[in-house]
Amino acid sequence: MQVTLASRCSPDATSNEDFIAATAGCVVVVDGASVPAELGTGCRHGTAWFARQLGTQLLALLTTQADRSPADSLEQAITNVAALHADTCDLGHPGSPSATVAILREQPGCIDYLVLGDTTILLEEPAGIRVVTDDRLENVAAGQHSAMHQHATGSAEHDHSFAELVTEQRRHRNHPDGFWVASTDPAAAQHALTDIVPREGLRRAAVLSDGATRLVDRFGLLEWPSFLHVLAEQGPDAIIAQVRAAEASDPDGQRWPRGKRHDDATAAYLVLNDATASSG
Repeated sequence: MQVTLASRCSPDATSNEDFIAATAGCVVVVDGASVPAELGTGCRHGTAWFARQLGTQLLALLTTQADRSPADSLEQAITNVAALHADTCDLGHPGSPSATVAILREQPGCIDYLVLGDTTILLEEPAGIRVVTDDRLENVAAGQHSAMHQHATGSAEHDHSFAELVTEQRRHRNHPDGFWVASTDPAAAQHALTDIVPREGLRRAAVLSDGATRLVDRFGLLEWPSFLHVLAEQGPDAIIAQVRAAEASDPDGQRWPRGKRHDDATAAYLVLNDATASSG
């Protein structure tokens, strides 16, 4: 398995709340959830710290305990990170740092994966591209989404609406009527999308944060086959460059209403079959 990866901080941010890492046979992407400045989290470390700690713990568990499922490893990683700051932070706060997660791991004869939240995995199979993402968040706080999109991105009114949206989302976080992310509740890991896919026939794959996939699912500038083609021919940096160009072309969100003008963007491209790596 050959892996090429890139991660770029939002131009509006001082730290990257995405985490990406790869070892021989395993890729992990963790996308920390942004928090409006006026909302608290009960944590003195912040979202970027949480994403790095969770990703580091998770990668270690996945690579040293290959007999455990990705969901079980994620459950243990959430437990471990909670223990790191339980004495200094309020883990009962409704805004305690959270993140979405994607895992792709190579096993003998197969690939196993996990997606929790709106990270995305692409698998190029003989029948086409399988797109795995968790869209349960889209079904939450529709009214707040609509209200936010009435205002120019970056305006005071938009910022206020974004805070109202996040406040409402928190009421549904890690709840059966809402959506599931990695935060302080280890049980959330068992609500992830998971599967085991035979290795035979798989050619290429990608593991992506939603800051990278917005080229397709928000901006509509590429479709998944062309997205994967750019990854193969030009690499993850080229995808992120296209994201930044699109964001810059619509700074006020008039063409593409969105919560954030820019987002951290992370992409990993994987060649899973050496015999077809050169076919493009």
